[in-house]
Amino acid sequence: MAYSWDNRVDFVVRYMYDIDNNGFLDQNDFLCMAVRACVVEGKGDCSTARLDDYKKLMTNLWEEISAIADDDKDGKISNQEFKDAVKKTCVGKKYEEFPQAMRAFIESNFKLLDIDSDGIVGVKEYRYNCITRVAIDDITPIDKAFETLLNDEDRKRGGLSLDRYKELYGQFLGNTADNHPAVNLFGPL
Repeated sequence: MAYSWDNRVDFVVRYMYDIDNNGFLDQNDFLCMAVRACVVEGKGDCSTARLDDYKKLMTNLWEEISAIADDDKDGKISNQEFKDAVKKTCVGKKYEEFPQAMRAFIESNFKLLDIDSDGIVGVKEYRYNCITRVAIDDITPIDKAFETLLNDEDRKRGGLSLDRYKELYGQFLGNTADNHPAVNLFGPL
């Protein structure tokens, strides 16, 4: 049940998009994501140019998501509206078929995970990302979750490449089954 499609989408809304924790998505969440992304990618530095790029990316993402999901056009997206939009635009589709702004967000998210900027998200970076969102009293479930994501090529290179991350993210949102490796993309739920 914890890894059901509904719970995975709930997780994305609650821990990745609803930055101000008010129970719905709005433009402010996406502006907050821009600042957070700028600071994290800059490892504390937040240049005006990089922040402007992130604001543009997140504004585009907000506009695309709200056009798809804000059914009542109130400037807020409820969890159910978001789920309905993800069903329409992602379920049963490959990553390449996802909306453009969502793909851009996913790719920028990879940059945030790749702390050392080597093009690979290894176990240490994965751990760091997981513990920033969920309270956990043992590292073992995080390490096990990471291990389930890896195929033989991932193991050889020491973690997840951007292409592999995109593939897994596509499965996380697009595959409604609850027993595939991608359910662990963000650690134990």
